[in-house]
Amino acid sequence: MKKLVIRFNAPVVLLFALLSLLVLLLDGWTGGVSTTRFFCVYRSSLADPLTYVRFFGHVLGHSGYSHYMNNMLLLLLVGPGLEEKYGSRNLLMTILVTALVTGLVQFIFFPGTALLGASGVVFMMIVLNSFTEMRRGGIPLTMLLVVALYLGNEVVDGLSESDNISQMTHIVGGLCGIVFGFSLARAKKR
Repeated sequence: MKKLVIRFNAPVVLLFALLSLLVLLLDGWTGGVSTTRFFCVYRSSLADPLTYVRFFGHVLGHSGYSHYMNNMLLLLLVGPGLEEKYGSRNLLMTILVTALVTGLVQFIFFPGTALLGASGVVFMMIVLNSFTEMRRGGIPLTMLLVVALYLGNEVVDGLSESDNISQMTHIVGGLCGIVFGFSLARAKKR
């Protein structure tokens, strides 16, 4: 009988989930000060070095346990397959670029609000995951459906609902997933 061994698969995804949990715990210990200071992006002075930290760090911050769990369940479901297919380095780069792009969009276009959470990264991964079956110039129907359903829903929600969910972040994350999907597919062909 084979011995079952727990494998440390998907180190980038697991580290992201663990860091997000630590940030959530730190948020509780500091009464929200740490999240506001480091893990939430909002309009601030470009002379403040923490502004640049927040451009990336906001994806690790969450408003509470439920927000954290919703993002991490999807991240842990979709992320490991992406990390196996594209490699840890490529997945880390897609996360960092998505964090920066969503942070900059928030900073530039929504000066009166703050943004935190991994949903932009999660949407990027969902869309990128639909590219995993892309072969020889063909576009998978599943990818088109994912983009239409997820991004279409976010556009409708953004126009019709006023909640604390940033549909713009989901849309930008999904668009990043499209760009990465085509870029990584093209790089793999070479």
